[in-house]
Amino acid sequence: MRYERPQSIEDAVGLLDGSDGTAAILAGGSDLLVRMKGGFVEPDLIVDIKAIDGLDEIRETAEGFSIGAAVPCALMGENAALTKAWPGVVEAARLIGSKQVQGRCTIAGNLCNASPAADSVPALVAADARASIVGPGGRRTVAVEAVPTGPGKTSLAKGEIVEAILLGKRPPRSGDAYLRFIPRTEMDIAVVSAGVSLTLDEDGTVTSARVALGAVAPTVLLVEEAAGALIGTKADADTLEALAGACSAACRSIDDKRGTVEFRTKVAGVMARRAAATAYARAGGK
Repeated sequence: MRYERPQSIEDAVGLLDGSDGTAAILAGGSDLLVRMKGGFVEPDLIVDIKAIDGLDEIRETAEGFSIGAAVPCALMGENAALTKAWPGVVEAARLIGSKQVQGRCTIAGNLCNASPAADSVPALVAADARASIVGPGGRRTVAVEAVPTGPGKTSLAKGEIVEAILLGKRPPRSGDAYLRFIPRTEMDIAVVSAGVSLTLDEDGTVTSARVALGAVAPTVLLVEEAAGALIGTKADADTLEALAGACSAACRSIDDKRGTVEFRTKVAGVMARRAAATAYARAGGK
């Protein structure tokens, strides 16, 4: 096994692109190292990106926020501006693992691990986040939902690295929220999860919305029908019930030891309804 710690993103791309065997990127390592220890993977090359300038920074710009691929989730919760603008994204990121894991894990790694139950991904999809990708062909930006293509699989080509997650500048009267169901009170994998982001007009009517579900399909689902149920309303009880029904109808769940299809289908609606109510309140709705 070969370990490299490049000092630039270009060097990291070159190492990955030139590798003949299996290559892996090390940012937080909270997934990679566990899988290596368990014997599930044994990369021929590990590229540690933590020494690359800028990848450990959260930057606020005129367009919003750029969260470097090596930023630990714990630091996201310590950034007051990010937490104020995107509380749902931050609360999702801070549910990944234990306090100790929080000091290492990253949302870019959570995205690229491509688990259907990843906590940060539904919140990022609801937030209309983008992934900034660098590769042999240069830079490109894609919606975060375009990165995972199935459990453990991504759309990244050989040599490509997600260098940052981009969140847009929030319009006034906007809010987001993330909720999950787990069997235990903490340190568990989501059985069902939901992220909601919305914007209101001065009258409290929803003008735009995005609703995403996790752990109910091979990848996170963006449920446009649920968002449509919110838009043009004040998120009253009937609206939230319609949203819940749309989310349940969108599920493509499986039966496993963590939950049945019927259970996940029901709880998806419940989680989405509660997340939407929280997002609406955070946006200033009453």
